Amino acid sequence: MLIGFEAVGNLRLAKVREWVAAYRWPIYFFVAVAFWNLVGAGLFGFLINPPIALYYMQGLNTTPVHGHTALFGVYGMLGIGLMLFCLRGLNVTAAWKTKPLAFAFWAMNIGLALMVLLSLLPIGLLQTWASVEHGLWYARSAEFMQTGLMETLRWMRVVGDTIFAAGMLVLGWFVFGLKGGWSLERTAPPVAALERSPG
Repeated sequence: MLIGFEAVGNLRLAKVREWVAAYRWPIYFFVAVAFWNLVGAGLFGFLINPPIALYYMQGLNTTPVHGHTALFGVYGMLGIGLMLFCLRGLNVTAAWKTKPLAFAFWAMNIGLALMVLLSLLPIGLLQTWASVEHGLWYARSAEFMQTGLMETLRWMRVVGDTIFAAGMLVLGWFVFGLKGGWSLERTAPPVAALERSPG
């Protein structure tokens, strides 16, 4: 959370310093890291790790809830933020077209949230209830997992996955466009000419 506050503070500086504005979207990805660290690693991590929870939840869909949000939400967003930070530093004189980055950022975060909230978490909680009531064997059995409700919840994941995949494709298109030229503004003044970053 402290890292998130630091990142938000840097975004506020963008209104004062032009060179900080050039790093706006890498900083947004760092803010996303702080959010998913709180939710994915913190909330969902503590949900499944106490001993009583491990007894009933281990190996159910509550585990990938934590895995998806903590692994991609934290390390994936961190990797993307660092990649964009480095790409921005490689050519500070070129202005980026940021609409694809904005789409990629929101699509990946919303898609990740939807795949968890619409599918993985409801399935995991229903499995946990079944595990408490009847045993872990029943919560993982075909008899329980192939019911109509569980089948529908599994298909609901397609919504989040599709939005997430669209964000990833647009991010890839943007990154290749930095080399191909279609991700760069043609008429904008160079960032470095406005004000050079320290160092």
